[in-house]
Amino acid sequence: MHMTTTHMTTNTTDTTTTTGPAATIAEAEARRTRLDFAKSAPKVFRAIVGFDAAARDGLDPALVELIQIRASHLNHCAYCLHMHTNDARKAGESEDRLHLVAVWREASHFFTEKEQAALALTEAVTLVADGGVPDEVYARAAAHFDEAELAHVLALILTINTWNRVALATGKVAGTDERR
Repeated sequence: MHMTTTHMTTNTTDTTTTTGPAATIAEAEARRTRLDFAKSAPKVFRAIVGFDAAARDGLDPALVELIQIRASHLNHCAYCLHMHTNDARKAGESEDRLHLVAVWREASHFFTEKEQAALALTEAVTLVADGGVPDEVYARAAAHFDEAELAHVLALILTINTWNRVALATGKVAGTDERR
């Protein structure tokens, strides 16, 4: 993959500031002044980690990543999107499918019926304020997952939406996966 970057420099008196795509991760981190959620609320953080682990228990890892990627697209969470696309690649996910998750309806032949049902449910739950979870979306998911699996899929959707909000609220920077 070839990526072209441009540098935008603003001079003010005797200081130089680099902004835009050329800003490095280190520069972005240096600008971040928001709290460290894990340090500031360790019990809450551990509870979310536990909720996340329980939610994904028994689910296909590829499906887990597709759900997390789609919710992260919808929530505009670059930090989580970067993390979960990398996790999906490590788990063997194809580049084609990763590129097409955001437009899965137009590229439905890349995804199984079960994955499509999970992606539709992910969208409905993530965008719940836009009209709730339509009966047909819920029924489609229920047709592909038994009750326990469906409960885990719902829990996973809830956890990634929580993680997206934590990352966005605390200014997490894409490319700085802190799990390592």
